[in-house]
Amino acid sequence: MYKIGEALVGNGNEVAHLDLMIGTKDGPVGQAFANGMVGLSKGHTPLLGVIRPNLPPKPHVLIVPKVTVKNMADAGKIFGPAQSGVSKGIADAVEEGVLNEYDLNEIVVIVSVFIHPEAKDYRKIYQYNYAATKLALRRAVSDYPGIDKIMFDKDRGTHPIMGFKVPRLPKWNTPYLQIALDVGSYAAAERIVKELPCSDKLLIEVGTPLLKAEGVKVINKLREHCPNSFIIADLKALDVGDVEVDLAFDATADAVVVSGLGSKVMIKEFICEAEKLGIYSMVDTMNVKDSGGNLNPMEMLKTLDKLPDIVLLHRGIAGEKDVPQEVLWGFVREIKEYGKKKGKELLVGVAGGIESHNVVSAVEKGADIIVIGRYITQSKDIRRSVDDVLRQLGGDIDLKRVHKKTD
Repeated sequence: MYKIGEALVGNGNEVAHLDLMIGTKDGPVGQAFANGMVGLSKGHTPLLGVIRPNLPPKPHVLIVPKVTVKNMADAGKIFGPAQSGVSKGIADAVEEGVLNEYDLNEIVVIVSVFIHPEAKDYRKIYQYNYAATKLALRRAVSDYPGIDKIMFDKDRGTHPIMGFKVPRLPKWNTPYLQIALDVGSYAAAERIVKELPCSDKLLIEVGTPLLKAEGVKVINKLREHCPNSFIIADLKALDVGDVEVDLAFDATADAVVVSGLGSKVMIKEFICEAEKLGIYSMVDTMNVKDSGGNLNPMEMLKTLDKLPDIVLLHRGIAGEKDVPQEVLWGFVREIKEYGKKKGKELLVGVAGGIESHNVVSAVEKGADIIVIGRYITQSKDIRRSVDDVLRQLGGDIDLKRVHKKTD
């Protein structure tokens, strides 16, 4: 038996965060336990847990300080309230039946404990570590979290210490609104993003004109105003695609765009590089035609050895009057079905002349991402225009979350 648990309880300098392993004495946890007892290291000396002197719990627990113990004040917190809280937590968990399935003489527990150097309140140190131990132990024996829990929460949660959110595009939260910053200067882009509301539905596209005018480092500058936003670099790459992906990735882009007019080899390299770096790849199908000269992204997609994450059906400004939206939007479901046949659930975006009045029509056609530029960026009231569209797309992630204290 070898199980793992983790828990974070409390707040302030006394906060308890611990990692726990439980297993049999003749297994890897037992071996690590024995090694810890004799393999002492300066500042991180493991100690056998006791509820009070001469009274260890069963199963035995080895406590390992995560933070370097530099003086006797630090040692006192570990050898006092933390040691007692962890040990009492295990004893009480046993009394409550958490380990009923196991022979307490044949298993051991290892707990790595975080004690902040500035922690002072012994009562809180004890209380938080006691609660965290019981919680981590229950989680370990129940194999928490289950895969369903992870899939449900992985795109909802934000790490409290990191301080910012790295958004993804979960399918269950579609449709999204992508704001195209097709402006010629950082000053213009900055003015727009400062007026945008906070929303998990909102994506920011650093448009091709802006990238050409300011370079990819403009993405870093925009991050200062929207650290939690999903930012797309509209590279429209046609050559050396993997190099452009690297440049945008280093500037913290979450997604990159390649032109569907590029060569099959280049598009594949672009998609593979984005996949390697863990960011989204998007193929823009603007002006992509079939062998008969008709707008038809399907023929191009079928030539690709590797599909992107997102396909953008794009009607360019210059040709808006010549290309009815309905013609492009008619490919949305066909693209999705093709993706499923190839084992990939594609997101499909639509762009070109979309305003508040036809957003719902695009969504009804199956679009996952609605790209809007001028209607918002040239609006006299940007915030109101964005809110108007967002209301038609549904609520944010937080409105779909059921919060539990034990999560």
